[in-house]
Amino acid sequence: MRTGRVVMDPRLTQRPGLRNPLERSRDPPYLGPMRWIMIFSMLILSVPQAARADCVILLHGLGRSDTSLELLEEVLETAGYKTVSPDYASTEETIERLAAHTLPPALAACGDQRIHFVTHSMGGILVRQFLSQNTIPRLGRVVMMGPPNHGSEIVDEFAHLQPFVWFNGPAGLELHTGPDSTPNQLGPANFDLGIIAGSRSLNPIYSNLIEGKDDGKVSVESTYLQGMQAHITLPVTHTFMMNNPLVVAQVVHYLRKGEFEAGLQLGKVLYDIALNGFDLEETLSEDGLLAPDIVPDP
Repeated sequence: MRTGRVVMDPRLTQRPGLRNPLERSRDPPYLGPMRWIMIFSMLILSVPQAARADCVILLHGLGRSDTSLELLEEVLETAGYKTVSPDYASTEETIERLAAHTLPPALAACGDQRIHFVTHSMGGILVRQFLSQNTIPRLGRVVMMGPPNHGSEIVDEFAHLQPFVWFNGPAGLELHTGPDSTPNQLGPANFDLGIIAGSRSLNPIYSNLIEGKDDGKVSVESTYLQGMQAHITLPVTHTFMMNNPLVVAQVVHYLRKGEFEAGLQLGKVLYDIALNGFDLEETLSEDGLLAPDIVPDP
């Protein structure tokens, strides 16, 4: 992990050559990282710097790697946070064992600083699992992006298939929607939690298996969790939400304020940047990343 990469248990190293059919196991720089780092850096220039005492632990999702959160990590560092991003082997062990092996080294890397979590997908379930059995005295805020807090119908549909078992491992099988699934057994949140859900899908086949609005992997309804402080739905997909400018802005805002900004629109921010000679609004529109709407939740 960056900022003093923690060496994980070698038994938890990802099996080489495997690809997860639900998540991209490789994270190519399809967005042009340096360009987005520049954009995100300017996006947060108007936000006061974080106290240097704050540390953010980022946890990626099933079948992903720490590079999937690299852009978000760069933005948080620019905003003044120390970041720790462990690259855990998500398909090798149960959720309980993954949490037990991954979080203690990450917490140690933060030292005596106040600690926040930013998670994608199953990373949020690891935090819930760990906090169900442990207390973090300096725990600050938690932001979950696309968490299957009540499981996913995708697992219900495909868990009986051996290739699915092979690619997703023990942890993936725990993410079904039944009452005995790990997410449904963990109970409500007793910590400061904000949740970002996605409502756009890249996979109509998967979406047909999911009831209600979804991000292609997880329903909006499944992201809700009793005890959360805030929830917002954005027009983003599960696989790429962590790189969406609106999502990044909302993550930073929640870590700062403990709430989401329901009226946040990227267009105005980019217009202000354009006044300084950057035609970024046009660039974002061409990339299909300038989301037209935000759906604030009650």
